[in-house]
Amino acid sequence: MRRSADFGAAVRGGRRAGRTTLVAHLAVPSDSPPAAADAAVLAGFVVSKAVGPAVVRTTVKRRLRHLVRERLDLLPAGSRLVVRALPAAATADSATLGADLDSALRKLLR
Repeated sequence: MRRSADFGAAVRGGRRAGRTTLVAHLAVPSDSPPAAADAAVLAGFVVSKAVGPAVVRTTVKRRLRHLVRERLDLLPAGSRLVVRALPAAATADSATLGADLDSALRKLLR
């Protein structure tokens, strides 16, 4: 996702799951017409200055992008996922970020 409207729609219209290092928002299309069944899953990331300086924010964003890429096939077609990093993500290792992401996605997909 790149447009502010896409992020806003996912955050306002979707479900939310917060964990120690991140908050995940998932918006799943309510109706699944045949055309939407083939729609791609979109993911976006929010890493604010509260996480740290630019180098740290970029590192956190790259880690999250890698972790989400591995889990995109778990999400319904046409859904939109927004992952917001919290300040604790700056010092967390990839295993902790992955565990928090898995836990948040399990909650969102229930």
